[in-house]
Amino acid sequence: MRFVSYRSPGGQSRPGILEGPNDGTAIRRIAASSMREYIALPPEERLALHTTELIPRSSVALDAPVRPSRNVFCVGRNYLEHAREGARAAGRELKLPTAPTFFTKAPTAIAAPGARLEFEARVSREYDYEGELAVVIGRECKDVSEDAALGAVFGYTALNDLTARDLQREHGQWFKGKSLDFSCPIGPCIVTPDLVGNPQALAITVHVNGIEKQHANTAAMIFPIPRLIAELSKGMTLLPGDVIATGTPEGVGFARNPPEFLADGDVVDLWIENVGHLVNTIAVS
Repeated sequence: MRFVSYRSPGGQSRPGILEGPNDGTAIRRIAASSMREYIALPPEERLALHTTELIPRSSVALDAPVRPSRNVFCVGRNYLEHAREGARAAGRELKLPTAPTFFTKAPTAIAAPGARLEFEARVSREYDYEGELAVVIGRECKDVSEDAALGAVFGYTALNDLTARDLQREHGQWFKGKSLDFSCPIGPCIVTPDLVGNPQALAITVHVNGIEKQHANTAAMIFPIPRLIAELSKGMTLLPGDVIATGTPEGVGFARNPPEFLADGDVVDLWIENVGHLVNTIAVS
């Protein structure tokens, strides 16, 4: 199934299921107040909330498919070529991590698919894209083994880890430069594992104004998804609806020669095989 959150004009965000081919022509209403509430239920109780009411897709706007109760978990330097390009751009020796490098983005950074992402030039001059596959956790869990890790996954979605590179350098760590408002668009839907297939064999691309900037495959992750879930859950409880962004491949703007940063009016299209397109327009004022 392909799960979405949607808003009717003037209404609040509600969960639903996409019906129909391609991007879906209708949304089946789920009788829950939020996607996070729905995910937290046992599977048999979720099914009881599926209604027969179909809402025309064209009559609503999509929201971020889930808004977790806390920060979005992210992974840095999880593709070898991205680690190499980052080290080269910074003029430092490449040192690969021996364990996943986790950081977070504030929940206020989350934005909807199709949203205009409002940034300010006074805050940063170096807005950059990072297309990523994201994992949505489906049950409360702790100390999950790698063998059992994929059993804790509700589904997968696309996430753009937009970053203010100058703030990232200035602050000496990643949180501030990664947590600006609108810097975490997610969506358009959460796709269940049965439709995604092997999450370590998905093509991923980013186009800016129709020009390809990133092109890779999730097979190139240094730390695959089971390892990420096992490491993150070690001694730490994961909650239903938690989002884990699994890292970006090579081709980001700051590592290009010369560097390329996003400008007002740019359209960023992140596509992940079997997951879909996440498209947003950049606004810098």
